[in-house]
Amino acid sequence: MAGSPLVRLAVRRLLVSVLIVFAITAIVFALLEATSGDIARKQAGMSASEEQVAALRHQMGLDTPPVVRYFSWLGAVFRGDFGHSLISGQPISTLLAERLPVTIELVVLAFVVSLAVAVPIAVLAAHKPGGIFDRIVMVISMTLLALPNYVLALLLVIVFSVMLRMLPAIGYAPLDQGVIPNLISVTMPVLALSIPLFAFYTRFLRGDLVEVMNSEDYVETARSKGAGPWRVLWQHAFRNSSFGMLTIVGLNVGGLVGGTVIIEQIFAMPGLGVTLLQGALAGDSPVVLVCVIIFAAIAVGANLVVDLMYAVLDPRIRYGSH
Repeated sequence: MAGSPLVRLAVRRLLVSVLIVFAITAIVFALLEATSGDIARKQAGMSASEEQVAALRHQMGLDTPPVVRYFSWLGAVFRGDFGHSLISGQPISTLLAERLPVTIELVVLAFVVSLAVAVPIAVLAAHKPGGIFDRIVMVISMTLLALPNYVLALLLVIVFSVMLRMLPAIGYAPLDQGVIPNLISVTMPVLALSIPLFAFYTRFLRGDLVEVMNSEDYVETARSKGAGPWRVLWQHAFRNSSFGMLTIVGLNVGGLVGGTVIIEQIFAMPGLGVTLLQGALAGDSPVVLVCVIIFAAIAVGANLVVDLMYAVLDPRIRYGSH
């Protein structure tokens, strides 16, 4: 088992993924060092003496060279110690325990909603290309794709909170307050994240299905054997198109996670995106670095899973064949 091609592929991809994640943290650390200024001076205030600022700088660990601080932080992370916030002094592990579940819930629900709606609509549109339903779907998809998610979020607030008074504009109800209150509180953030994904997935899958139905020999073979149009679409064309869809879903994870930074801010969701933004504005490098490493790990991990799923679905990939 240890020497199987799939295991070797997984190990190689995992090592590359780890290197990518920590390369991202090194870049972010360098950017923070170049832009944050003197955090100790900001914390102590302009009226503090140089001795007070120097003491605070030493207390915060900012009096050592940046390279030393970065590798010291990296070693601590490998030991499972995420450190403390420079601004609040709160353990970062506590912040993660409180805020990471909110972001994960938004991301997972956005993916589930977008795929659950996009796949059947794309299949229905591809069943009769150029038909009325297909044209309506394409117009709606293009319109939604033209809307940035922050604009869409504001429109959702205007419609559902201001005009219809159906949903709360801001705030988050944790699951311990009940499933229904929780789902109500995340409905608009999830819609703001999932609607652009739905539009993109629908256009991509519909276009790929139509192309496969019109050009692939195995589709014509299935038709010549008497298979009905729906059977050809689902069992043959959709199965082939799922490879491309899998790639798109994996690539979109990074964009979706990044989108939570804006959406959480708009809807006042206490997630990791807001924590990252607040930490960046305050120059709180330990908080920012931990948020970045988690976001990068989610995005890179999703692409790793896609690579392995390719290898499972198509055994030739395990051996590097084409």
